[in-house]
Amino acid sequence: MPHIADTFVEMPMPPSLQEPLPLSLQQLLAQMAEMAVVQRNKGFEYTPIGMRESLDLMTRRFVTHAPDVLFTRDTFVTGDEKSDYPVPVRVYHPSPERALPVLVFAHGGGHMAGSVSVYELIARKLAVASEHVLVSVEYRLAPECPYPSGLADLKNVVRHVYASLERLGVQHVRQLGVAGDSGGGAIIASAVHELADEEGIEIGRQLLIYPSLDYSMSSASVDSLGTGYLLERDRIAWLFKQYFRHDENPRLASPLFMSLPEAYPKTMVVTAGYCPLRDEGLAYVDLLEDAGIETENLHFPSMIHAFLNLEDLVPKECAVFYQAAGAFLQGT
Repeated sequence: MPHIADTFVEMPMPPSLQEPLPLSLQQLLAQMAEMAVVQRNKGFEYTPIGMRESLDLMTRRFVTHAPDVLFTRDTFVTGDEKSDYPVPVRVYHPSPERALPVLVFAHGGGHMAGSVSVYELIARKLAVASEHVLVSVEYRLAPECPYPSGLADLKNVVRHVYASLERLGVQHVRQLGVAGDSGGGAIIASAVHELADEEGIEIGRQLLIYPSLDYSMSSASVDSLGTGYLLERDRIAWLFKQYFRHDENPRLASPLFMSLPEAYPKTMVVTAGYCPLRDEGLAYVDLLEDAGIETENLHFPSMIHAFLNLEDLVPKECAVFYQAAGAFLQGT
């Protein structure tokens, strides 16, 4: 399980941003805090193996049901002369007899953990809820493949996803949306910024699920909620250190501080009341709205980061998410 601080700290906030945590999450966080004490007494340290196993085990434990998807296929996206790396993807088509819009999805995991396999059930739920051909991307991870490898993979998939679907004979329409979870939200938003003015790229809608948008960690909630709520401040800092390994300026790589192109998609940003990334998500909403971009904020005041990976503990909130996200991506 992820490393959690010793104490569970209640942070008083305005009712619009926070409501009391449900008992199921309080109990989980208390258990994880006890485990953290044991871990530290045994000389715990962050490692890629531990990060990957903890997210895998947590997700498989608490996300246990998903609808069947009639068509799934593993393949590669190739064709970008700027990259010699064929990007593995898994394609989900909930209604293979129909031509549906396309959704490129990037899993979470702080640029180090997560995978298409770990997010299998979440991807299936999103494909069915949105009625899209969902393309889940197995982008490269740090520290083996640091920035900008994963971002390059996402851009490669966005550029060539239609050609890959045509090669497979998958029915689709040339209507593209993108979605990303946590660290996946960071690279999705970054890719949208960098591809927005590229000829031939037209992204209609963007779904960012408690995204990481500020690599400088300057938002207030990183400090106020960085202890005791699953995603720890020191873990975020360690993950970013593994991701940026060549003296890059993290602030310049942050979507929150990138200039907005004219062609920017309609965007939904999902935030959670007890998530350390909450304030940067809300700041991004303000940034987009101030620029005249159609933007929605789907806020869950009683949730923590990664609550979709804890679905069996908070099923009602997850159901609300899938319904709202699906409606947004469909444009209804």
